[in-house]
Formats: sequence, C-alpha cells, structure tokens
Amino acid sequence: MKTPKPLPVKSLYRTCDLRQFDFESTDQLEEISAVNGQERAMDALNFGLDIRQRGFNVFALGLPGVGKFTAVEELLRQVAGTKEVAPDWCYLHNFEQPKRPSAVRLPAGRGARFCKDMQSLVEELGSVIPAAFDNEETHARLAEIEEEFRERRAVALEDLRQEGIKRGIALVETPSGFTFAPMGEAKQILDPTQFQQLSEAEQKRIQEIVVKLQERLQKILRQFQGWYRETRDKVQSLHREIARFAIGHLIDKLREDYADIATVLAHLDAVEGDIVQHIGEFLATGDGLGAPGQPVPALKRYGVNLVVDNGDSRGAPVVLESLPNHENLVGCIEHQAQMGTLVTDFTLVNGGALHRANGGYLLLDAQKVLMQPFAWETLKRALQSREIRIASPERAFALVNTTSLEPEPIPLDVKVVLVGERYLYYYLHELDTEFSKLFKVAADFDDSVDRTPDSQYEYARLIATLARREGLKALDRRAVGRVIERASRLCEDAEKLSVHRRDLVDLLKEADYWAQKAKRKRIGAKDIQYALDQQRYRLSRVQMRLQEEIRRGTMMIDTAGEAVGQINGLSILEHGDLMFGQPGRITVTTRVGDGEVVDIERETELGGAIHTKGVLILSNFLMSRYAKHHPVSVAASLVFEQSYGSIDGDSASLAELCALLSSLASAPIKQSFAITGSINQRGQVQAIGGVNEKIEGFFDVCEACGLTGDQGVIIPESNVKHLMLRHDIVQTVKRGQFRVYAVATVDEAIQLLTGIPAGDPLKQRGFQKNSINARVEARLIELSDVRREFGAKGDEHDKAGSDGD
Repeated sequence: MKTPKPLPVKSLYRTCDLRQFDFESTDQLEEISAVNGQERAMDALNFGLDIRQRGFNVFALGLPGVGKFTAVEELLRQVAGTKEVAPDWCYLHNFEQPKRPSAVRLPAGRGARFCKDMQSLVEELGSVIPAAFDNEETHARLAEIEEEFRERRAVALEDLRQEGIKRGIALVETPSGFTFAPMGEAKQILDPTQFQQLSEAEQKRIQEIVVKLQERLQKILRQFQGWYRETRDKVQSLHREIARFAIGHLIDKLREDYADIATVLAHLDAVEGDIVQHIGEFLATGDGLGAPGQPVPALKRYGVNLVVDNGDSRGAPVVLESLPNHENLVGCIEHQAQMGTLVTDFTLVNGGALHRANGGYLLLDAQKVLMQPFAWETLKRALQSREIRIASPERAFALVNTTSLEPEPIPLDVKVVLVGERYLYYYLHELDTEFSKLFKVAADFDDSVDRTPDSQYEYARLIATLARREGLKALDRRAVGRVIERASRLCEDAEKLSVHRRDLVDLLKEADYWAQKAKRKRIGAKDIQYALDQQRYRLSRVQMRLQEEIRRGTMMIDTAGEAVGQINGLSILEHGDLMFGQPGRITVTTRVGDGEVVDIERETELGGAIHTKGVLILSNFLMSRYAKHHPVSVAASLVFEQSYGSIDGDSASLAELCALLSSLASAPIKQSFAITGSINQRGQVQAIGGVNEKIEGFFDVCEACGLTGDQGVIIPESNVKHLMLRHDIVQTVKRGQFRVYAVATVDEAIQLLTGIPAGDPLKQRGFQKNSINARVEARLIELSDVRREFGAKGDEHDKAGSDGD
C-alpha cells in the first residue's frame, strides 16, 4: 500500500477564471431576476398559484437568507398583474338586526364612490329635510290638522258646558284640569259657604248631577286621547309624505347609479324607509342637529364603512403582513368611550390582511404567524371555512360571553403563501394534521447552485443587481471573482455557489464602506478581502484566546514529535456568527480485558448519540478485522483531553481508531499531523463537515507554535472537492511549509501517521510482517493468551480450595 502524497495546491482552492468575463465592472451587466437559479421552487410556486382547487396553498421553505421572500413576492406581483382586480368590500348598517352589520361587495372603485355618495346624501338630508318642512304650505297643513283637533275638543267641551248650565252646574277649567261647580239663580258660581246653606236635598241633587257630568267628562277626555293619536298619526303621515317628497329624487338618483348591484338597491330602500321613520331626528334642535349643513351624529348609520378599496389597484392584490396577529389577519371591532361606557357600531369595524388580500395573494412569515397567540388557528379557520369572520379572540375561542357586534362574514378567496425554514414545514407536517390539508404545495428553495461558467456569469449579474438595488459602488472584475470564490466557501463546496443573499449583501455593503474610506471609485478585490478579514477579526476573540492558551502550554497540543496512543483530532466550535476549527488531543489506553472499548465522554454523559455511534463502529471494525479466529481480550478507553463540554458528531472516529491502533501496535503517531474523518465498519473513511475550518484551525496553531515543514492535516478523500482554504494557507502549502493529505481508508491514514506500512488485510497468509495490522493482531493474540492463562490459574486455585474443604 502506497503512502498518500500531499494534495497539489490547485486542489486546495478553486479560483475564479476571470478570462470568462467580458466586462470590466458590474456597471456593464444587466440585472437578473430574484428567482434565477430556483427552477424547482419556481415551478412549485407557479403550480400552487395557478391551481384553483381548495387547499392548494403554498409553503415556501429553505434556509434563512436565500431570498425566499424576495423571490416569492416578485413572482406574486408578476402573476397578480395578469389577474382581475379584486372587488371592494364595505360594511353597512343592518336596519333589521343592528348588531349584525351587512357586508356588501362592489366592483373595484365603486366602494369609494358609494361611500362618498352616501356621505353626500347624509349631508344633504341635514339641509333638504328641514327646508322641506320650513315653508308656508307645510305650516298651513300642520295648522289645519291641529285646528281640527282643537275644534273637536272645543265642541265636545262646549256641549258638556251647556248641558251643565241647563242643570245649574258650571264647567270650570283650572291649571290642574277640569272641575264642576254649582250655580245660583243669577248664574253665578256658589262658593263653599253658599253651597252649605242649601238644603240637604238640594245638595244631594247637585252632587248626583255632578257625578253624572264627571262621568261624561271622563268619557270626553278619553275621546281626547284618541283624537290626539289620530292627530299625531296625521302629522306623522304628513311628515312622511313630505320626507318622501324631499328625499325621493336623492334616493332615486342613487338607485340609478347602482342599479346593477342588488344589495345596494336593497340597502337604499332600507335607508329611505328608516329616514322616513325617523324624520324627527332631522328636525331636532339644540343637541339634535350639529352645525348648519352637518349631519346629525346619530345618522351616521346611513354611512358606509369601506373595509377594502381596490380602486387604484392594477391586477389582483398582493399583501405582505409583517405582524400577522389575530387582529391584523381578520380585523377587529373597535370601541369608543362615551359617558363612561364602551360603545361600538358598524363604522368601527376594521378589516385585516385577509380582507385586503381577498381575491389575490397573502404572503406571511410562518414563524411570525406561529409566534402570535391565536394567529395560526385563526388563519386555518378562515381557510377551512372560506370566509372571514371578524371576532375578538376572546369571543372566537369562547373565553368571554359579552354582547358585541357580529359582522356578517365575508366570503374568502385567497391564495396564502407561507415562508419559513425547513424545520417549520416538517414540524407542522408532523404535528398538525390540518396543515397538509391546507398547504398542499411545498416550494423548496435551494441554498446552492452548481458552479459552472454559466452560473458564475449569472452570479456576476446577481452581484450587479444587488449592488444597484442597495445603492452601492460597482465592483470590478477581480472583486466579482473574489465574491464568487467566497460563495463557494460559504456552501463548503468548491463545485457549488451559495445563494445566501443576506450574507452576500452584507459583504457588499462592508466592501463598499471600505472602498469609500479608501476613496476608490469601484469596489476591488482588496476591499472584498479586507471586509472578510474584518468580519472574522470582530468575532475572533474566543478563537484567539484558545490559540493563545495552546501556545502558552495551558492547553496541551503537540505539533511536533511522536507519541503512542495520542493523536490530534479536529472539531468545530461555533461562536455567534463565527465557526472555526479547534485541535484537541485524543488519547487511548489499552490493557487486558473482555473486548470492551470505553468511551469516557459517553460514561460522563458529555458525548452525544452520534459520537457514541462512531465509537461503536470503530469497536465493531476492530472485532471484525482482528477477531476472526480468536476472542478479543482487550479493554480500551478513549477520551478527548481537556474537554469540558459536550461532544457530538462522528468526525473524530477516524482519529480515535488510529489512536487505538497506535496503542495496540505500540507505534508512535507523528504529532505534527491532525486528522479528521468518520469511518464505517469496513474501515472506509467518510466525508465530514467543516473541513476548511478544521484545516485552518490546526494551521493557525502550527503557525503560532512555529511551522516546521512537517506539519499537515489528514482529511477524507471525499472532502477534497469541498476545499476552499484561506489564501495564506494556500501560499504556505505552495512554499512547502504545510501539507494537506487525503485518505480513503484507515490503513492509509495509520500508515501516514506512523510511517509504518499498514499491511494488506486481504492477504490469505495474514498481514505483512512488522506492519501495523500485524502488530495489532499479535498484540490482541497476546492479550487473549494472557487472559486465558490467568483464567486457567484461577480455575486451579478454585479447585485446590474446593479439595481442601
């Protein structure tokens, strides 16, 4: 087996070939659509937006910052521009059920016009109706009705008075009413003294007459009440007649204007009837009427509450609700304080995002919807019932039972697009059975695209587009190439380009700042690199402190020499937005045992499930390779030295296995190497994540401790295509002061680490003599013999003790 050779410099970093670009700066490039490179997601979106079947709403999922919102909104506006304009919606007073305002649909633009027309009607009523009653003809007709009542009243009283006079009794009208008094021979009214001087028979006779006259008077007074009601009805009938005459032409004009809308015609009929019924409110004085020409406050019930106005729209509405709580989604009913009491009416009904998006598209952030109380259930209920019902959360979820308005629900026809991360989509799909019924279309946004000459040119156009939209300086060709190289590093793949536009825009903004500071007309490659260096520097305090502790010897990491059962593993640490590699010492000890490999991290509950899986795999590899014909009688323990936090992942399993083989073979490992990679049960090395950061982490430690030319990092062969190392490391490798190796099997790795041939495991006669595998096998056989010998002695001792008994 040949020892792996260092990777060539060209494998460590894929530069962007600037010769493919036919421009000098991004000023010469055309803009590109935000949806470019997302064909799969766009196909799903187009399907979801076009299909009109129930439940085919869309969930756009992908990593944050890949431009999901921008792309979706851009597509929505393109699609919406080809659709019909949505109608207007308004709420009107319900004259039959005042607590249930009526919802009325009008063609786009007619709602605002209807609102203005009804406002003008109310204002005109305040002047037209009083004027219709304030004229000589009206006064004469009213006076005639009143005079008829007075004449009937006077005739009835006069008949009663004459009848009394005939019987010697006078009808007297007092401030408190009518009464009867006896009269003398001279027709004068007798006072009480004179009445007492009459004989008892006369007094009795007068009293009997008075009783009869009083009965007659009571009958007449009851007639007065009937006559009064008749008079009042005649007055009201006259008022209605005058009112209909006064407002008829106004209402008829509105009927002509809205003859094509049946609901409006029905409302105008109800308005006319209510005006006639409450004509007195227009004739009130003092508090009844406001300033001249202004409507009576109580008469705002004739107004229009325009909830949705699409008069200025071009195509279907596209609504992006940034705060999707319950009220902002379905609207609310406001209240006003009057005389210490909260009151409301149909004019205080406010619409929500669903009202504005009705007939079009609603774009929401899934996470924000889920974070707002009741919002998710409210949205689902609206989509399920296909209507918008305005109600407070307390009433909607039966938390309170108070009297309030119950506006008529509005039919809902909307396409909802939720935008969120992938985990939200999968969580909702798993935990909410209604989710898959309402959001049947998933638009999955890629976070990377293949890096090809065509895609690199398109990426250059994307850079130009973002720079223009953000008002930044143009980038020269070298700067574009450096940004493209950075895009490959972001997705940890030299063959891919990251489409994480948030990071890209931030980088361009910072580079623009440094270009301005340097008074350059364009952003150059130096500005891009300086912005990247500054980004890292601002967050590197923890990394620098750890490297300082290694340099000072507080954290024990060797970058030179050899040691048995000791190896430099590599791990990834995340600190805020910074992710960096950190070397760590892994040690292994072996002894006689029963074949158990003890993972100290797991025993102390500091190792995660994936790390434990890696240890079990290397244990099974050991058993399957070296224990085919004899039992394994080894006990091994492995640990990450000076590790005080949790460890997870299997990227250290290759390092752990190499350290275990070193301990068993008593073969020293070169400490100038660090290694990363995971293994399978066949000893094959598998790819890991963060390969660039891990190499850079060990390089920084070696540089701080002094480069010797023998130092390097061993990585899985399958990770070579992911390499996009820092420029300083590439230059150091080019000078021969640092190396990067790629291995495909554990045998290649151990041979490189020890300088001893691994030995071909497939030889029928066993492993090559003095090879690592042969020494490991011999050691395991030796431990097995030792265990067997001690087991036999123990049995003899037990037998001797039994014979003595």
